[in-house]
Amino acid sequence: MKAKRYLQGITGGLLGCGLLAVTATGAMAQEEEPWAELAVDTYSQYIWRGYAFSRDSLIIQPSMTVGWQGFSVNLWGNLDTDLYGVDTSVWNETDLTLAYDHTIGPVDLSAGYIYYGLGGEDDTQEVYLAAGYDTLLAPSLTVYRDIDGAPGWYVSLAIGHSIPLADNLSLDLGAQAGYVYTSDYDALHDGVISVALPYLVGEYFTVAPVVAYSFALSSDAKDELEAANDEAIEHDKANFVYGGLSLSMTF
Repeated sequence: MKAKRYLQGITGGLLGCGLLAVTATGAMAQEEEPWAELAVDTYSQYIWRGYAFSRDSLIIQPSMTVGWQGFSVNLWGNLDTDLYGVDTSVWNETDLTLAYDHTIGPVDLSAGYIYYGLGGEDDTQEVYLAAGYDTLLAPSLTVYRDIDGAPGWYVSLAIGHSIPLADNLSLDLGAQAGYVYTSDYDALHDGVISVALPYLVGEYFTVAPVVAYSFALSSDAKDELEAANDEAIEHDKANFVYGGLSLSMTF
C-alpha cells in the first residue's frame, strides 16, 4: 500500500482538515518579519486523502514551521502509539515541506515541494501549486504532482468559513474534494468535511478541538479505498469519522 503513498494524504495529518492548517500557514507566510509556529496534534486516526494509516490507536503529529518574506519550511511527523500489526509505538513518517507564498490583491498564490519520509524505499516527493481567493468561503485550488515513487496527480478544491463566537473563540468550517489521476486509476476520489473550535489563549497559544468526516466521492473511489484500507489495516472502509485536539504556539 505504501507504494501508492502519494494518493493517501496531505502533509499535516488530519488534515482533511488540512484546509484549516494551510489557510493559517498561508496567512503567516505574508509577514515580512520572521515567524515560527510549533504545533502538536493528537487524533483518533490518521486519514490521508481517504486512506487509513492507523486503526484503534492514538496518533500524535508534532510539527514546526519557520517563515520569512513569503518563504517557509515545515517539518512534520507522525507517531502511532499502537501501530496496527505491531502493537507498539512507532514513529513512521517524517515530512519536509518547502513553500513560497505571495499575495496579489485578493489572490493568494503558493508553490512548494514536499518530501515524504516513510522509511527508505517507500519515500516519495511531490511538488504543488495553489491559488486561493479572498472572498466568501475562501475557495482554493491545489494541484499536486508526485515526481518520485508514485507518479500521478492529486487535485484538491477546498472552501472554508470562520464564524466568530467570542473575542478569542471561533467556529471554523471546512470542506474539501479531491480528484486523482494516475496511469491505472482516475476518479473523483475523496471528500472531507471538518469542524474546529480554535480558542486563542493569551497572545501566542491556540487550542482547537477538531472533528472531520472523510468519504469516497465516487463508486470507483469507494472500491479503491476499501481495497487499499483492507490491505493496510484489515478494515475495508471508505468512510471515516475522526478527530482530536490541536495545540499550537505562534511567535
